Amino acid sequence: MYALLSVSDKSHIIEFAQGLIECGYKILSTSGTLKVLQDSGLEVIDIASYTGAKELFDGRVKTLNPKIAGGILYRRDSLSHQKDAQEEGIEPIDLICVNLYPFKQTIERTQDFEEIVENIDIGGPSMIRAGAKNFQSVLVVTNPSDYPQVLKRLRNGENTLEFRREMMIKAFSHTASYDCLIANYMNERFNGGFGEQIFLSGEKVLTPRYGENPHQKGALYAQGDYFLKHFVILKGEPSFNNFTDIDSALKIASNFQNSVCIIKHGNPCGFALHSNPLEAFSLALSCDTLSAYGGVVAVNAEVSLELAQKIGESFFEVLIAPSFTPQALEFLSNKKKLKLFSLTPKLPHFSLPTQKVSFKSIMGGFLIQEADCITQEEIDNAQRMGDYEATQEQKRDLEIAYKIVALTKSNCVAYVKNGVLVGIGMGMTSRVDASRNAMLKAQDMGLDLRGCVLASEAFFPFKDSIELAVSMGVSAIIEPGGSIRDDEVIECANSHKIPIYFTFKRHFLH
Repeated sequence: MYALLSVSDKSHIIEFAQGLIECGYKILSTSGTLKVLQDSGLEVIDIASYTGAKELFDGRVKTLNPKIAGGILYRRDSLSHQKDAQEEGIEPIDLICVNLYPFKQTIERTQDFEEIVENIDIGGPSMIRAGAKNFQSVLVVTNPSDYPQVLKRLRNGENTLEFRREMMIKAFSHTASYDCLIANYMNERFNGGFGEQIFLSGEKVLTPRYGENPHQKGALYAQGDYFLKHFVILKGEPSFNNFTDIDSALKIASNFQNSVCIIKHGNPCGFALHSNPLEAFSLALSCDTLSAYGGVVAVNAEVSLELAQKIGESFFEVLIAPSFTPQALEFLSNKKKLKLFSLTPKLPHFSLPTQKVSFKSIMGGFLIQEADCITQEEIDNAQRMGDYEATQEQKRDLEIAYKIVALTKSNCVAYVKNGVLVGIGMGMTSRVDASRNAMLKAQDMGLDLRGCVLASEAFFPFKDSIELAVSMGVSAIIEPGGSIRDDEVIECANSHKIPIYFTFKRHFLH
């Protein structure tokens, strides 16, 4: 009874091999894995001596051999297969443990194309696919985390067809994601990322109770290490909608240290920047206390007991921060309906992964594009278009407002005053409606807009939006520009002595 072990990730492979030997398996292995096992004192058979064919071409060919492929693939219930195996001296290989060359780690570490190509595994995927195809007779193992349950089942005589089928699915998923990674990398390197085919691959993190609505199934899949290593569930079961709201909150809050962002149904209903996170939270909440009820709060600073107590005065569904003091965590743990998450807990502020592309599902397919990003450079280099210069305080508020609108559903306008979001209108069919809606919400909350700044993620097509802004007391404006009536808009701002800046970069979000 043979088991073949050939792994790049050698975590716990010695213990696994020892367990297989105790279960009666003879171990076949290749160069790197062979050495690790032999150095540990285990009795292991070299693949080269087993097949009678030495490794060739610097290890490019070592398991591509009929004794290996045949031993894995031949059907044990077929008389003709049994006859072929007997005539060719092919012994059955009933278990294979294989994981693949570290292609992902290599492309993250180097741009040396020759080294990258050498880390494309050939024999490994072939063996995995062979074992998975013949799961009726062969158990295929690709992940070290499965070693304990595999050994337990073998010791208890529970190597069932159902279990082998479960491992077969994992095996095909393993090789599929590996091939997707290679194909996407080659397209990115040589076709600008937009080749004839594109592949989505992710590792399942968790299954919420349902999707956006109770009648929909859903799941979270990770691309990269963001959710697998840095997102920590401290309390509660995150829902599908929680994740989308958390994503919106983090994208805004991560732009400013010591900021607080409150999200409801994917849209910001509160934001504030202050050196004291406690004060930032109180100011953010004042923007729209009604909408904030049951919302998601992102605090881009450690949550202290004092801040936790203040947050606890209102009902929120989710609170996420880089970290919590032990006292804050103890206090918040008693809030039955509050879900707590941390992100990058070893850092004082949020650190998000770089997003290269974004996807949008449509009927019959999906759209892919380069991810939109708001660079500090585009804000710092925003061009003054009128006769008046903004103060440093106004420029800081313009930056905050601009980043908020760029990360919120279009059409969107935002009003910011002294680092605090005091009005926002989003997802409207006209920019005037967005402006008016934000104004009405501010009035409902009793907020004074006089002296605030205004930002829009796309150009104002007419001067009517500027005139409305003036009526509300707006003191400075930032927008991308690009309207055929830009001159009218600029002249309107000039006539009211309002500084106006263009970034020349639109940020639609549909």
